Amino acid sequence: IVTWIGICDGNMQEGSFRCDANVSVRRPGEKLGTRREIKNLNSFRFMQQAIDYEIRWQIEELEDGRAIQQATVLFDPDTGETRAMRTKEDAADYRYFPDPDLPPLVIASDWIERVRGEMPELPRAMAERYVQSHGLSTYDATQLTQSVALARYFDAAVDAGAAPKPASNWITGEIARRLNAQDIGIEQAPVSAAQLARLIGRIADGTISNNAARQLFDELWKQGGQAAPDAVDALIERLGLKQMSDSGALEAIVDEVLAKNEKNIAEYRSGKDKAFNALVGQVMKASQGKANPAQVNALLKTRLDG
Repeated sequence: IVTWIGICDGNMQEGSFRCDANVSVRRPGEKLGTRREIKNLNSFRFMQQAIDYEIRWQIEELEDGRAIQQATVLFDPDTGETRAMRTKEDAADYRYFPDPDLPPLVIASDWIERVRGEMPELPRAMAERYVQSHGLSTYDATQLTQSVALARYFDAAVDAGAAPKPASNWITGEIARRLNAQDIGIEQAPVSAAQLARLIGRIADGTISNNAARQLFDELWKQGGQAAPDAVDALIERLGLKQMSDSGALEAIVDEVLAKNEKNIAEYRSGKDKAFNALVGQVMKASQGKANPAQVNALLKTRLDG
């Protein structure tokens, strides 16, 4: 939340995150025992390790008949143990007292409402909106709202014309995989949201196949530089990734493949579906992967079943 609303960069390695944890244990049915305060934890992993160790330590102390003394402790990540810094007998040792230079702070309700109205949409609300307005699954919506930068990238892709579901699939799949491999954030992604939207659009309008889209995306990623969306169309032309739009040429390839594969035809007509897949593969190979798979399937069905 603090990174989402822009009040903290969340960089725990640089000390942007600090927290304390108060730990006390009790036997079933009894009141909570004396607490010990673990100070200055700077990561969620260390916080969990420190709390787990402190719980075990306090239980062992009590089971051995020793009393827990209120104290401030530090966690040593190298040893995985806590150690006492100083003891506290009661609240007075903390020197709690009213500061005469700090008058009571009264926050007006209208100011609270004004600030609330100026706050950005929070992740849970945004995820719910993605589910309701874009038809995404709860899982996908939650993944996309892991960071404000990721959500903005998705929104930018949709605003640029990408269908929400394919955009979500690309972002949480191929893009996330590459970001993790290179240990970079979505802000450093070499492929812009507008480029992704154009790529998804070219799949949708039949210009390129899914396989060609992966080749295109790989080239876009290698080039980097956040090039204009038009670079997508230029690369499709340069790499020769367009699907065949000439139905006559595709029919000729299908007929040629069928003429050379009488065995597969016979097997298909005897009920072996794998033979049909083999014929599809032969057509795709003959077309150098440029044939539209849906058209290939339809043409083969017409030729074989007609």
